[in-house]
Amino acid sequence: MDGSGNLQAVVFDWAGTIVDHGSLAPMGVFVEAFRRFGVDIEVAEARAPMGMAKWDHIKAVGAQPRIAAAWLAAHGRDFGDEDVDRIYEVFVPLNVAVVTDHAELIPGAAETVRRLRGRGLKIGSTTGYTREIMAPLLPLAAAQGFAPDNLVCAGDLPQGRPTPAMMYRSFLDLEVWPASTCVKVDDTPAGIGEGLAAGCWTVGVAVTGNAFGLSLAETQALAPADFAARRAAARSELTRAGAHHVIDGVAELLPVIDAIEGRLRRGERP
Repeated sequence: MDGSGNLQAVVFDWAGTIVDHGSLAPMGVFVEAFRRFGVDIEVAEARAPMGMAKWDHIKAVGAQPRIAAAWLAAHGRDFGDEDVDRIYEVFVPLNVAVVTDHAELIPGAAETVRRLRGRGLKIGSTTGYTREIMAPLLPLAAAQGFAPDNLVCAGDLPQGRPTPAMMYRSFLDLEVWPASTCVKVDDTPAGIGEGLAAGCWTVGVAVTGNAFGLSLAETQALAPADFAARRAAARSELTRAGAHHVIDGVAELLPVIDAIEGRLRRGERP
């Protein structure tokens, strides 16, 4: 623990931030899970609440007016918590089955984390995935160079994002305080909200994440004008969510860490 004002920890999200460029693993699963209950949804509709715990995410998807109307038409009743439970039971094993297909670290992630550790920073992590979904992903990430000092999953605590609960657990796990000496790095508004609610500095990740929504190969194949438009939209979403800084990917994080440390030394707080 350290009250000196120096940064002590960086807490990362997983999909779209450290692994799975474009946060692709859950998308087809959401579409398939709702399809099995007679309701067709679009990937863009599934992406809207990304970052939340998956039960809460399913509830938020089903509450969207078009989808709620489609559910009523298909089932003759409003979408409710019992329906969320049923979809969730289908969703989790489907997500477990595909998560390892999207386990590749985002370029620059391992080197960035190595250099952060070299500066004495602890490395934490929170995720909207459950422990069951994370279990096959953890060893694959570790083999590529990402093994954080802690992991807090959806379902570990009564409430998830955008509440600060998972960040509070991270503070305890990592033995760091105050919150202003920690940085939360995330690709979703819910994850940025989590960091803000906890009193941390927040860094939004635009191009590798959910709002941009493309694999590395798809991103590299974009025409310059298309890339610029998608990048601007993703950066705007994270800025509106309140991120203190927005970067394209974690490979750009170190200069931002320098900037935040400079602000701390000047007495600024998140």
